[in-house]
Amino acid sequence: MATDWLGSIVSINCGESLGVYQGRVSAVDQVSQTISLTRPFHNGVKCLVPEVTFRAGDITELKILEIPGPGDSRQCGDSQQMDTAIPGVSCQVGPSQNGTGKVLKKPMSSSAPQNIPRRTDMKNQDFVISPQQQCSKSYMDRHMETLSQSKGFRRRHNSWSSSSRHPNQVTPKKSGLKNGQMKSKDDECFGDDIDEIPDTDFDFEGNLALFDKAAVFEEIETYERRSGTRSRGTPSEKPARYRHDENILESEPIVYRRIVVPQNPHKEFCTDSGLVVPSVSYELHKKLLAVAEKHGLTLERRLEMTGVCASQMALSLLGGPNRLNPKNVHQRPTVALLCGPHVKGAQGISCGRHLSNHDVHVILFLPNFVKMLESITNELNLFSKTQGQQVSSVKDLPDTPVDLVINCLDCHENAFLRDQPWYKAVVDWANQNRAPVLSIDPPISEMELGIDAKWSLALGLPLPLGERAGRVYLCDIGIPQKVFQEVGINYHSPFGCKFVIPLHST
Repeated sequence: MATDWLGSIVSINCGESLGVYQGRVSAVDQVSQTISLTRPFHNGVKCLVPEVTFRAGDITELKILEIPGPGDSRQCGDSQQMDTAIPGVSCQVGPSQNGTGKVLKKPMSSSAPQNIPRRTDMKNQDFVISPQQQCSKSYMDRHMETLSQSKGFRRRHNSWSSSSRHPNQVTPKKSGLKNGQMKSKDDECFGDDIDEIPDTDFDFEGNLALFDKAAVFEEIETYERRSGTRSRGTPSEKPARYRHDENILESEPIVYRRIVVPQNPHKEFCTDSGLVVPSVSYELHKKLLAVAEKHGLTLERRLEMTGVCASQMALSLLGGPNRLNPKNVHQRPTVALLCGPHVKGAQGISCGRHLSNHDVHVILFLPNFVKMLESITNELNLFSKTQGQQVSSVKDLPDTPVDLVINCLDCHENAFLRDQPWYKAVVDWANQNRAPVLSIDPPISEMELGIDAKWSLALGLPLPLGERAGRVYLCDIGIPQKVFQEVGINYHSPFGCKFVIPLHST
């Protein structure tokens, strides 16, 4: 009777030591309690030997994967049937609803790797048992009695239903494409045995309590300290932040004090890059300009350089390219230039000439004097060739606020000018006007400043200016480095690629 199961494809589990074997049954010996498989597969890999034999004592579990039909050959040498076998699929037999047959197909789970069936082999084919091919349960049990009495030949409890059918009476039948696809997907997803689902829930709290977070972090920090690696940052530590113009990696350390003056400076400034710029006294500044003029940096050159730098700063304060655009003719800026009859006034006139050349409406105030300095006369001659307007009375200054006021009224020597009526009248007009003020080379004493400035422009090196000077800027007027060394100043240019740089109080 056991010979009726020859040709069936079975899966034999021999435990963890031997693994899982799959193949077609070629022989069953009831006397010696052995079973032989032809063309076997061991853990999903085809064996090199054509046939293997198992004892009943070595078998832990046996599953029937495929039952041959009436037209199938039971010859063990049929290689085509063995290669196209579908491991991992066992058959359940039961009555159908209409009494004509029952679909036999159920994927069974296994711990060993198995061959994955081809979709084209499974999606359109089902197994149906006809009513004429039904047999009783006792007939099936008599055929399986020999195998079930042997040790290790166990059937799964749910492998056969109460109305089993004869294994040799299974015939294939085609079903619809849609129903076949849906049934195949359902079996692949929900075909596992529900008895394998554990009854108890996973204890999350108990497993989390086994993990001592503080001890693990302490061990990591101890290892990092011993190995010399970077320690873990604490929440109180703040990472270093850099500006957009700072380098993270420096090739060499920066020397921040690159300008040293012979006298102790009264005030120090620093640039955006961190370079310290000390202030100098008015006497040292005057001596520096005299030595530079002796070496060829004449007053005319200094006036021109000062005018260019001051006009560049004023153009930036007026809006730069956003305001000074050929399309913005109706927004032409207006600048009131207040100058005195001295060299500081000549610097302001030079600045006004360059501003007028850049399409800025310049109103130059200069009081009438019988005799003017030669430098002022030369600058006025050039300014008259521009579209700028020159006035000598406060009444001719605009009543409405202008865009910018440039103050060149004060100087370091001629203090008597502050007592003149025209000076007081101009100071009152500037203080009543709401325009911001730019002072060019203002004096040191705050008492001498009649007009509070928002910005001040220093020449070469800054003087110790007070709070009323506003924000201090420094311009390069072209003094060579050896001229600084001649007056005892160890100088290194802080300007970089610019001619006008801002200074910050330290």
